[in-house]
Amino acid sequence: MEIDQANAARGAMSAMLCRMRVTPRRLAVGMSLWIPNLFSGIRVRRFADDWTSATVELHVNVFTRNYVKTAFGGSMSAMTDPYYFMLVMHQLGRDYVVWDTRGEIEFLKPGRGLLTAHFAVPREKAEELRERARGGAKVLEWFETDITDASGDVVARVRREVYVREKKRVTTASTDGAQRLDSAQRPAR
Repeated sequence: MEIDQANAARGAMSAMLCRMRVTPRRLAVGMSLWIPNLFSGIRVRRFADDWTSATVELHVNVFTRNYVKTAFGGSMSAMTDPYYFMLVMHQLGRDYVVWDTRGEIEFLKPGRGLLTAHFAVPREKAEELRERARGGAKVLEWFETDITDASGDVVARVRREVYVREKKRVTTASTDGAQRLDSAQRPAR
């Protein structure tokens, strides 16, 4: 009986969380508390209210540094991993599949102290991706950012490839609607 009550409570909590609207602030806090980020010293400082930018920091400390006491490369890569795809996804909405498909990182100098990465996807770029993906076309787009230290020096250059495609159910629905419209406009024989 107690197990059933616990499962019911868990189900109610899950349903409540699903109804909660994801806001930029909630996502920033959630991503900062997400275990892989939390224990890697990664903090999401902010997502812009219109989902066009994000700022992420990496605190290099005894847990996030490598053998030679500089920022661990895996932590620098992790601090840049999901943010471009998240910015694109939130701007395009639920009718699009958006994935982070590839990443490249070029380490330029040792990272020490507080490292920062700024991500930007302007509205115009999101609209361009929307148009290119219309009808179910596969779109691959590269985005670039620098990781800088507290003095503003570039520590690493990062490139992330994002995949965008309009979901099949949307593409099918819009195609069906177009076919129905075309047949309705044809003259009767």
